[in-house]
Formats: sequence, C-alpha cells, structure tokens
Amino acid sequence: MKAICFYFQIHQPFRLKNYRFFDIGNDHYYYDDFANDEIITRIAQRSYLPANAMLLDMIKQYGKKFKVAFSISGTALEQLEVYVPEFIESMKELADTGCVEFLSETYAHSLSSLEDPDEFVAQVKDHDKKIYQLFGQHPKVFRNTELIYDDDISAMVQSMGFKGVITEGAKHILGWKSPNYVYASPVAPKLKLLLKNSKLSDDISFRFSNPQWASYPLTADKYIDWIAALPEEEQLVNLFMNYETFGEMQPRESGIFEFMKALPRFAAERGIEFLTPSEVIAKMKPVGEMPVMHPISWADEARDTSAWLGNTLQQEAVKKLYSIGERVRLCQDRRIKQDWYYLQASDHFFYMSTKHNDDGNVHSHYSPYDSPYTAFTNYMNVLSDFMIRVEEQYPESIDNEELNALLLTIRNQSNEISQLNREVEMLRNNIVKDTTGDFPVDEPVKEVKKPAKKTAKKTTKKVAKN
Repeated sequence: MKAICFYFQIHQPFRLKNYRFFDIGNDHYYYDDFANDEIITRIAQRSYLPANAMLLDMIKQYGKKFKVAFSISGTALEQLEVYVPEFIESMKELADTGCVEFLSETYAHSLSSLEDPDEFVAQVKDHDKKIYQLFGQHPKVFRNTELIYDDDISAMVQSMGFKGVITEGAKHILGWKSPNYVYASPVAPKLKLLLKNSKLSDDISFRFSNPQWASYPLTADKYIDWIAALPEEEQLVNLFMNYETFGEMQPRESGIFEFMKALPRFAAERGIEFLTPSEVIAKMKPVGEMPVMHPISWADEARDTSAWLGNTLQQEAVKKLYSIGERVRLCQDRRIKQDWYYLQASDHFFYMSTKHNDDGNVHSHYSPYDSPYTAFTNYMNVLSDFMIRVEEQYPESIDNEELNALLLTIRNQSNEISQLNREVEMLRNNIVKDTTGDFPVDEPVKEVKKPAKKTAKKTTKKVAKN
C-alpha cells in the first residue's frame, strides 16, 4: 500500500528595523514590531487559521485515516503567542486529535548546523522544550532549517536521539534513484532519511494556480492518479511545503482548500494511506544508504546552501555572528540570549543574496530591503551594537579558555553558597521545630528530675507512718 507523508513548515523571523550607524552604542532594541505584527497577523488570517480549520474538519471527517506533520520555528511560535494567540489554541486542538505530529528543528531557524555544533544542539533542545510546553509532544523526527542536511549533520542528529531526519530529494544527490523510498545515512546507520518529492510537492506549492502550467487545472483525482501510477515498489511520497501554500502562496480563490479537502477521499479509493514521519520510520525499512558529502537544502534550483552563504556579504556576516557564539553561551543576560537567537534567523542572510536568473534577483520578492547591500549594512550595524554589549560583559582581552575557567569558578562558588544557604535553612528549621516541641531542648534537667521528685514524696510518707 502506498503512503503519503504530509509535512508543513511554519517560520517567521523577527524582522529588523532601520538601524543606522549612529544608533550603534545608543539603541539596543533592533526589531520592527509593527512589521512583525502586521505580517504574521495577515498571514495567519489568510493562511494559518483557515488551514488549521480545514485540517481539523478533515480529521473529524476521516479520523485516523488522515494525518500531517508540522515543523514550527521557535521565533514563529513566540510571535504567534503574542500577536495571534488563537492560532496556538487551534494548533493545540489539532494536536489533541492524535493525527498531528510536531517535528524538531533549530529554535531560531538558524544556520548553526553548518557553523557551530554546540549552538546547534542547544537550539534543538530549546525548540523541543517549547514544543512540549505548548503541545505536549516530544519530537522524534528532525527537520533542519530549510531542509539543510549532509552526513556530518546526520551524525549530530543521531547523537541527539532522533530516529529520522527529513531533507530534500535533490537530483544531484539521488542521481537515478527515486525519492520515494526510505534511506539511511552512511555515517549514522540507525538514522532514517525521508526525502522530499520535489515535483509533486512543488505542483501544489508553486504551480497549482498557474494557468500557463501544462497540467492546469490540478484536481484532487488527477493528483492522486499520478501517485497511484508510480512504480509499485515506490511505496512512499513525501510532500513537504510551506504552510503559507494554503491561502497565501495559493489564494483561497484558486480552489486550494477544496483540492486539499478532496485528497483523502480519492486516496482511499486508490488504496493510498496517510502517515506521519514517525509512522513511516516505524513501518518502513531503508532500501540503502544515501551519502551526502556537501550540504543540500530545498532552496533554489541548485538545492544547496548558496541562498544564505553564496556571496562574500553573507559569508562575512555569518562568520562575524558565530565568532562570538561561545561567549554568548557563557552569558546569563536574558536579553542578550534572546537577541542572539533572533539575529541567527537564516532570513537575515537570505535577504543579502545576489543570486539572479532571467527574472532578476530570485530572493528580492521576500526581502523587506531595497537591495542585498542595504540588507547587509543594516544587519551589520545591528550586529556591531550587539557585539559591543557582549564585549562589555566578556572582554576580548580575556581568551575563551580563561573566561570559561573563570566563569566555572564563579558558578561553582555560587553553587557552594547555595548549598550552604540550604544547610543553614535546614538547621534553622530544625531549631524552630525543637523549640516548639513537647520537650524543649533548653530544659533537659527538668525532664530528668520529675520522676525523682515523685519518689521522694512517697518515701517521706512511709517514714511518717511508721
């Protein structure tokens, strides 16, 4: 029996305000709150909320026969909690059905897996805590930022206890192979790989409402027929896409919601089931190993990391940011740690891309800046101020090893003081308990004399009688 595995990405960065050179050292708040509020509220109203309502209706209609998975970045969750709390409630309702799985990723939707392994692990842990706090699930399958993956990343993912990872079915990696199987990592054999079927995913995400497309209009029965017609041994079709596909990238008027609602009915008629990533990993065995020597992603035609690291502007910004990673992790300042996460969002580097095709800069549609150079300048101004704040707490004149040892000593002393305070508190409680008991500790003599006094009285009476 063939299976469809649906996965949706939700991510929104904290966008930066216009931050001038003269703001450095004077203004430590970097974000465009108006833009963040307006964008996520608009997208939620047009896409996230109606799409959640659609999925809930489908689950109520088809029960356990229809299932999906989500990967939601920590920065998106924070904004949704503030600006669109009703989305969080609707997502909790979906989680309660048992038909929705939440995947793990980096909290900040960052490039840490490529630049800073310690930061990568820390962010994954923080993200998973957030998912459990909101939705009561411990993610079992990992999905990296923009599906970035290679063999080195697979080793880190397996070491964190994940059973599977989702990534792109890139043609230059697959060669003659099909993405419609489960594969394994050669350096982490226990880690199963689920590969996106790019064509069938993009047919929904990008081509659905395009009247110039040869297969337009796309209907649910036609789409399911395509899947059913795949070779019999190809049992898995992974459909991975941005959640904004529904209502934003493909407007409601295109019929995208009706298309989605009809899929389970036609799938059932053709004997095709829906599985979550965890169910796929539990049911299907790898057909072989899939080596990935160089990082891949789902961005652009190249399916590599050049969307974020393809030019000197991007490389300089990323290098500068992660050069202070170790010091920031030693820091206990909540605001610095928060800004550190927000500044790592991959979007900031995406806006600096200078990649072009026949239509111009392929990334300019998503950027709030006039040009990649404006994006770079604005980001570096913010980063300069942030680095000054980090330097004030942890000067560069002290090397990392010396600073780490110093902070370790401080933490040990702090722990020792806390332990001593607990012991003092315990002793104080014992003293209070003793002084309020039946036998006060400051009157031990009376306790001994009482029986002796009674004996003396009895003896006196006997002598007088005689």
